Amino acid sequence: MSERPYLIGIAGASGSGKTLLAQRLVDALGGPGAAAVVALDSYFRDLSHLTEAECDEWNFDRPESLEYELAARQIEALARGKSIEKPVYNYATHRRGPRAEHVAPARFVIIEGLYTLYWDAMRALFRTKVFVEARDAVCLARREDRDARERGRTPEQVVIQWEATVRPMYERHIAPTKRFADVVVDGEGDVGTNVRAVVAHMQRQVGRSCCSSSGKET
Repeated sequence: MSERPYLIGIAGASGSGKTLLAQRLVDALGGPGAAAVVALDSYFRDLSHLTEAECDEWNFDRPESLEYELAARQIEALARGKSIEKPVYNYATHRRGPRAEHVAPARFVIIEGLYTLYWDAMRALFRTKVFVEARDAVCLARREDRDARERGRTPEQVVIQWEATVRPMYERHIAPTKRFADVVVDGEGDVGTNVRAVVAHMQRQVGRSCCSSSGKET
């Protein structure tokens, strides 16, 4: 690539709306060919060495649950305009799939996840840093719906995990990273408004030409 990609980091609570914002930003920035999304959840550690009971006790909401070294190495490669082979994580089995997902270089790279703004070295790669806020009740309801559809979990299991690890780890590790954000958006509000706020910051960084396709977002 002739110019270094523009990296955007999106952090926030589980269920706050990070993934939806990332998806809409892709549309606003020219589509999949122009923008790529990498979810930090892809870097959950493979737990194939643990028993099912041990997996049930594992704290997936602490920063150590992610293989930071691999994530940082691959995101740094994307920042240099290189392609990566991103792991594919199976939430039902807590294992990585046998095949990785190819992520090609793109003009814009969006990284989204709980801990996107947590590590100094990773945070330094982002030219626009975003934090998504939403109320606990909204985040929990969204998580219940998602985990039932995508991860085979019951509402009771979701609530237990929320109270035991999700909310405590958010308060301890994730909420404090809000102070690093360039843009703070309302995850319960209009996603188009949030997209425009992010794009406006990008334009202030490098000029309107960087995001000329953003007018597609309404």
